[in-house]
Amino acid sequence: MSESAYHDQEHLSLCEVLDRILHKGAVIMGELTISVAEVDLVYLGLQLIVCSLDTATRSAQDAKISLGAKI
Repeated sequence: MSESAYHDQEHLSLCEVLDRILHKGAVIMGELTISVAEVDLVYLGLQLIVCSLDTATRSAQDAKISLGAKI
């Protein structure tokens, strides 16, 4: 791959990145534990799904079809 072709692929606009995320979807997962003296006081779990409504609808329909085929 030439250097200019690699350089062009490196630069994506925010709009292009957002379009790809909404089209394909993204899952963000994280955990946070707050503790004092090695005693856990607070645990936070985060699971965030980011996608467009169209992508979510297609995924739900695909899941129903695959579950219906197994029953």
